[in-house]
Amino acid sequence: MGKLEVKLPKLGESISEATILNWLKNVGDTVVKDEPILEVATDKVDSEIAAPADGTIEKFLFQENDVVPVGEVIALLNTDKSAVTESKETEVNKEIAEFAAASNTEVANDKLSRYDDKGRFISPLVRSMAEQEGISMQILCSISGSGNNGRILKKDVLNYLEKGPSKSTAADSRVNEFSGGQEIIEMDRMRSMIADHMVHSKHTSPHVTSYVEADVTKIVEWRNKNKDAFAKKHGQKITFTPIFVEAVVNALKEFPLINVSVDGNKIILKKDMNIGMATALPNGNLIVPVIKHANQKNLLGLTTSVNDLVEKARTNKLKPDEIEGGTFTISNVGTFRNIMGTPIINQPEVAILATGAIRKRAAVVETEYGDVIAIRHMMYLSLSYDHRVVDGNLGGSFLARIGDFLEEFDEKRDIG
Repeated sequence: MGKLEVKLPKLGESISEATILNWLKNVGDTVVKDEPILEVATDKVDSEIAAPADGTIEKFLFQENDVVPVGEVIALLNTDKSAVTESKETEVNKEIAEFAAASNTEVANDKLSRYDDKGRFISPLVRSMAEQEGISMQILCSISGSGNNGRILKKDVLNYLEKGPSKSTAADSRVNEFSGGQEIIEMDRMRSMIADHMVHSKHTSPHVTSYVEADVTKIVEWRNKNKDAFAKKHGQKITFTPIFVEAVVNALKEFPLINVSVDGNKIILKKDMNIGMATALPNGNLIVPVIKHANQKNLLGLTTSVNDLVEKARTNKLKPDEIEGGTFTISNVGTFRNIMGTPIINQPEVAILATGAIRKRAAVVETEYGDVIAIRHMMYLSLSYDHRVVDGNLGGSFLARIGDFLEEFDEKRDIG
């Protein structure tokens, strides 16, 4: 009889452990190779772990909410063909029975919608349980689902009934306790992990921040002139982000000692330029998808990568390898109408750039006829860097070069 150990795989650079969120299968269930069997969470992203082979789940070695080291055995899989066949027959019979039960309750569930206000499908079984327990649609919508894409499962409803609304609904992170006009708000899991990551970065790297101002009028006018034609020709919406990434890559080529990490007393020079983009999620948390090999992409390639990663981040579809391996990060604080920021370094990198809001204002412009005052599009750039390995000369010069590349943008540039 074949036995196969299912181990927690490597989930990204510097990630040593993960929290088990949800087992998608039960002991005795049949699975096929590459079929998701559980969901895990790291400080960067939630991921699905797939079965390494066809088989039947024989045993779980960890429970939900357990923290598991990378490489640890988390389950045992029986790959014996006869056991798989027998399990499949049992599973089919079980599905038939559940389908029949759900069908019988379908009529009784007319009062509850098939989809909640978040777009999650509410199964007949869950609607039936809600009906029997007197759970309104409003309360049902507030229950935090543990299934794929937040789908509410049977166990989520049971958890709600057992613990009550204050502990298991979407108000999980908001405990309505007031004392002296104060409200207690608990961090959600991702926010707690982000907090730990930020504190770790501050303890690891002595942060220094430098600032420059750049005239990006040429970029603004070029984009306004060409964005419709660019979208029509390439099917991609061009934002300022790929242009910023391009400028960073060009500056990194001249200052390669920014594209490094630190290991004890060693400086590790990275050949690849993998640019991370700090991206806000709908729930307010941040994630950093990474444009791999950005130094090998033209503006169209960067635009395509940016749009693809941002869309995946907003729909929670990023894969582990799409948020790992970054060598430098950009945080666009201008998205929030901030003119500048002091970003925290994304470890194990040694620098991070913040791009501020682009504002029109009067500025002195040098012309062949002398200095004139004109309305220009201006933007502040700020660079936080690890003062262990990046001194003021290197950090300041690198930042100034980024500003130069932005100001020297070719306003006659072809859209490709």
